[in-house]
Amino acid sequence: MTGTPIAPDDRARLDQVFMQVVLDVQAQAQQTAPSQSGTLAAMFHKETVTDALQGCAMLIAGWNQGRVDDAGLTRTTKALRALELPDLATRVENLRRIADA
Repeated sequence: MTGTPIAPDDRARLDQVFMQVVLDVQAQAQQTAPSQSGTLAAMFHKETVTDALQGCAMLIAGWNQGRVDDAGLTRTTKALRALELPDLATRVENLRRIADA
């Protein structure tokens, strides 16, 4: 598992910020709708939302281990862009530098 290490003091200080971003991602991804009608579009949309949620789970697991998980970050941002949520994807990408705040 790789990722940006987060010092315990930074993790305690930034936990609320980190979790707020992840909770926003989860809520907004679940509120999206398929961009086209039809069963195939609905299936791909559901899969993309699932990817975003699984990416969030990876981010939380990594955070609990003291790092920002690279694979979770990539999975989440890719899914958010596919769901046409580029601003939220940028917020997630910025988690990599959260300890620099």
